[in-house]
Amino acid sequence: MGASKKDTDKRLGRRALLLGGAAAAVGTAVLARDELAHLWWRLPGVEKPRVAGAVDFRGARWVAASPANYRRADRPDDYSIDRVVVHVTQGGFSSAVKAFQDPDHRAAAHYIVRKDGRITQMIRELDVAFHAGNREYNERSVGIEHEGFVERRSSFTDAMYASSARLTAGICRRYDIPVDREHIIGHVEVPGTDHTDPGPYWDWDRYMKLVRQASSTKV
Repeated sequence: MGASKKDTDKRLGRRALLLGGAAAAVGTAVLARDELAHLWWRLPGVEKPRVAGAVDFRGARWVAASPANYRRADRPDDYSIDRVVVHVTQGGFSSAVKAFQDPDHRAAAHYIVRKDGRITQMIRELDVAFHAGNREYNERSVGIEHEGFVERRSSFTDAMYASSARLTAGICRRYDIPVDREHIIGHVEVPGTDHTDPGPYWDWDRYMKLVRQASSTKV
């Protein structure tokens, strides 16, 4: 004797529920696997050794940012690095350092370049700095702040351009990043951002020429 429509509907309902649950479980498993792929380095003996006060750019001075303003990681093994993001502090050097050391600020870049060309590193390139306002771009990029204001052409000195170009060239060499405007971008070019830096007075042609020159120099 055939099943009634009511019984059939019940079986179909249970089947849909089971399939839906299985799909949800698979989705959760995929998400968990993706997250675990970025956490395997935390196993004992796997994480790269860290030295307190070490810098990634020779000549940089180390000043630590608040741990609240970045996420500990093991790049490029867990997240590949394929971008450099150029920022402007909209203030002086000291105020930028103070902000990056403030746990309530919730943002910081890896480096700050001063007007006199001196470079301060505040977050290791290994780690994900909260600088771009876009999680994906944070995970894949190194952020460089430049002391000054977007509306002041005088903020961008010869020493700053030259020093920042050497820094960017070194980052590009380390991670095999192409030296072009697709991979060296301004904060304004990050998807979803409401920032305008580095602004209209940042000379991209000059900067890219200096980065290419520094990239071709053997170190």
